[in-house]
Amino acid sequence: MSATTVQQSRGHVALLDPSEQLRPEPIYAGKLKSQFRNFDEDSDDPIKERIRKTYLNMHTNQTVDFVKSRMKYWLRFDKAKMTAKEALIKLNDLVDESDPDTNLPNIIHAFQTAESIREEHPDLDWFHLTGLIHDLGKVMAFYGEPQWAVVGDTFPVGCAWGDSIVHRATSFDNNPDGKDPRYNTKYGMYKPQCGITNLMMSWGHDEYMYRLLIHNKSKLPKEALAMIRYHSFYPWHASGDYMHFCTQEDIDMLKWIREFNKFDLYTKSGAVPDVEKLWPYYEKLIDKYIPGLLEW
Repeated sequence: MSATTVQQSRGHVALLDPSEQLRPEPIYAGKLKSQFRNFDEDSDDPIKERIRKTYLNMHTNQTVDFVKSRMKYWLRFDKAKMTAKEALIKLNDLVDESDPDTNLPNIIHAFQTAESIREEHPDLDWFHLTGLIHDLGKVMAFYGEPQWAVVGDTFPVGCAWGDSIVHRATSFDNNPDGKDPRYNTKYGMYKPQCGITNLMMSWGHDEYMYRLLIHNKSKLPKEALAMIRYHSFYPWHASGDYMHFCTQEDIDMLKWIREFNKFDLYTKSGAVPDVEKLWPYYEKLIDKYIPGLLEW
């Protein structure tokens, strides 16, 4: 990807600052930045093959009709009643099948993300909690949803698929929406600059958790809700696809989503935080912003 200069006019945002090319590549959690999100295919590597199959299933089956069906099923919020802490503890038993950067249980990633945010933004307690709960929507995997409809990068359905989507070249070959003239053009079923919030996203833990927080009357600010709803929308916030749908409000919110992303992605390492020691602090934040039994 070539470097571009900063442009925010007409809904375009730069992806890279040319001066970045002159600086040493940053290291996060003992890895070069370029070593994260490696989606190269290798049939002899079981993890890479697992990831490829997860995205193939996702890109074959995530259609407009499929997303509508999952929204109808999940947004009744009648699957369980549990606290945010109870949901987090469930993530002890979940390893994300789409993630090339960690094989640790998802609860470890939750605390890694939260603690790194807390270190850099000590006064934004809502941001700390956002880091902790951003993946809680993955509990769908414990209630019968296959991981390809729970984890992984998200993208809008109902319009042409962005060039930067993982395994884009062939993984959508059997998705029927690609042959449907209502959905296979640049704008598809949407209008120019209609707003990212008006796109129907592929079904997964981001959209589910965002809707769940709204349903349960969370006290988290709109920045937190945007981070949760779009943190897996890498084709937009990391690669600049779908900018033709953006409003100025989307552009303004993008900086928060990108700020969150560096903690979400670059804190994945083998270092395991002391979860038991950290619980008292985060339980106070849960009580402040999303208290009590939540409907899932």
